[in-house]
Amino acid sequence: MTSRRTFIKGAGSIVLYFNMAPMTAMAQQGTKSELPRSLAANPDLDTWLRIGADGVVSLSPGKCELGQGVQTALAQIAADELDVDIGRVEVMTVDTAHSPDEAYTSGSRSIEHSGAAVRFAAAEVRSILIELAAEQLGVRAQTIGVSDGVFTLGGKPTKLDYWAVAAKLSLSRHASGMAAVKSPEQYEVVGKSTARVDIPGKAFAEAAFIQDIRMGGMLHARVVRGGDREARLELPADIGEIRALPGVVEILRDGSFLAVVATREEQSVNAARRLAMLCRWSRVALPFDASSLNEWLRSAPAEVKVVAQRGDVGSSDVPRKVSRSYSRAFQAHASISPSAAIALKEGDRLTVWSHSQGVYPLRGAIAKTVGLDEQHVQCIHAQASGCYGHNGADDAACDAALIAMRMPGQPIRLQWSRADEFLGEPYGSAMSTEINAGIDADGRIVDWTYDLWSGSHTTRPRDAGAFFAARQLAKPFPVPPVGNIPQPRGGGDRNAVPLYAFAHHRITKHLIPDMPLRVSALRALGAYTNVFAIESFMDEIAYAQGEDPIEFRIRHLDDQRAIDVLEKLREQMRAAGMSNDEPPAGIGIAMARYKNSGAYCAVAMRVVVDATNGQIKLDRALSAVDVGLAVNPDGVINQIEGGIIQASSWTVREQVGLGANGATSTNWSDYPILNFAEVPVVDVALIDRPDQPSLGAGEAAHGPTAAATANAVAQATGKRFRDLPLTPERIRQARETA
Repeated sequence: MTSRRTFIKGAGSIVLYFNMAPMTAMAQQGTKSELPRSLAANPDLDTWLRIGADGVVSLSPGKCELGQGVQTALAQIAADELDVDIGRVEVMTVDTAHSPDEAYTSGSRSIEHSGAAVRFAAAEVRSILIELAAEQLGVRAQTIGVSDGVFTLGGKPTKLDYWAVAAKLSLSRHASGMAAVKSPEQYEVVGKSTARVDIPGKAFAEAAFIQDIRMGGMLHARVVRGGDREARLELPADIGEIRALPGVVEILRDGSFLAVVATREEQSVNAARRLAMLCRWSRVALPFDASSLNEWLRSAPAEVKVVAQRGDVGSSDVPRKVSRSYSRAFQAHASISPSAAIALKEGDRLTVWSHSQGVYPLRGAIAKTVGLDEQHVQCIHAQASGCYGHNGADDAACDAALIAMRMPGQPIRLQWSRADEFLGEPYGSAMSTEINAGIDADGRIVDWTYDLWSGSHTTRPRDAGAFFAARQLAKPFPVPPVGNIPQPRGGGDRNAVPLYAFAHHRITKHLIPDMPLRVSALRALGAYTNVFAIESFMDEIAYAQGEDPIEFRIRHLDDQRAIDVLEKLREQMRAAGMSNDEPPAGIGIAMARYKNSGAYCAVAMRVVVDATNGQIKLDRALSAVDVGLAVNPDGVINQIEGGIIQASSWTVREQVGLGANGATSTNWSDYPILNFAEVPVVDVALIDRPDQPSLGAGEAAHGPTAAATANAVAQATGKRFRDLPLTPERIRQARETA
């Protein structure tokens, strides 16, 4: 990792301050472009691009590298606009001391937002440097070219370059909107598959993750918890035997927040395990179990809102009406590395290293929790192997901060256990949906009502009460109101509005604000469930009418790009020889446009179902994707492959176990995920649209994968399964009750 000191040291640099909001227009030469809205509204919310005298371009975006390859893609954009070799571009880690405040790295928006801003800012810097070079060379700026930072005249290099110009000027200004960005045909790096800059260190076991950070005098801490954050601790007064254990430095308690600090990590693990044996916890009983969860969701107090409506729903005189319900269980992030954080209190300053997806909101929430002014808290992003949503990262950061405040001058490394992660993280909310559709004499859906019941999909810590530990303190912080992301992005209602051109539709969200289990953002939010429900329903109707499932979808679409991904998928299926196999094999398809504004993604899944034990073999997955301009095609393919594999695991394996007093999943045995041998072969085809804006791809495949898998299982078994996950038990039960 690059330190802040390394980033800002050295004389002679150009620093351009700019906001990383989406571009609303591309600047044309000599014409002022409308500045991005957040740049115009918040001119001091800045970040910087530095061209140092050492020949290095330092790029400091506000989006975190979470394994999605954003550092590489942003470096490609900057390299193209600046006309420098990509090897010169160094992308800095996100740090509240110098990075732009881009809130969260989420929703597959990094390239859409940061990419546009980096392009705009880099083009501005290039224009400024060319003007300065023109003055020194005594020529018109229009006659100057650039090749890897060297100014050229008539295609021949001069003796002047960026680094010489940069050494003579320090620039601090806002983007003017006067610089021209390049057109797609001018790209040399963007649009080409480029090796990921973050992979070598990880592949060769270098210090790449937060768990690898070591500091002088570092102490190791573990928390002791009783499951739910509302559980209350009863601890005997005499814990002297724990304090006497080897390496134990301190045992901290504040209400029900309990932690042990030791010299070495294994000592903290041992002490925490022994201490946990002395604890007694009072817990609140769950009002449902696995069998009654769906019924509870539909009866719980909820905030009801119609989020979209077209036409006079229910007015169509149709010969056939169909009603179906679909659901999803609670699911965990199940990050491969349990959450960790490091915190250090020095004087009146607190520094926290975290794999949070939003270091600025984290800083504000931690400041409130520990009672410091926000300007005295610094949060620095460090990578971890697994995030994709609001997992335990922020909570671990709060744990470390609370301990560090009590032990100033000593770096505290706080590591969660596997059980801590499963029981402490917020889950992806269980959901229930109901579709009622009217079908006309031509077999076309003309009337559509869709209801969904769900908890919140956004309780990220902007306020102290959102932390696990903040609810455990002797003076607990109040739980903040649940988040409700509006359309078109949506939370529980993400992708609930159909992309299909139904004449009449109404979509109603039933938001349950008080969920007995803690819930928040899990990758794709409600889109995973909503696309599963919509695309399962479309498949059911197509097969009931004897129609080809692709053709049935196409005749309900008026979005040509959506039609194109389905046509591309059909080409892939033909080339791969994926036909309508006979049971026990089956092939299913599904498609969606993520958030109805992001990438288009269609998926075909071939499965083989063992009728005796209910096991589903995921044989092969194909996907056609349209992301507009693919900055790094290989990176896009990586994202879709990863989304298909993750969603496959969700769909056939993953659900949080439920007991009388809360969740019971604590390890990989009671929360199984797909292993390497069970992962399907995945082939992804990109539709190249370099003339279109880049669209987020990271979460586009999740919903289509779930529906395609369910549709394939229905074809393989002759039975429709409408509740996720599609576990072997569900398959066996269906066979036994047939």
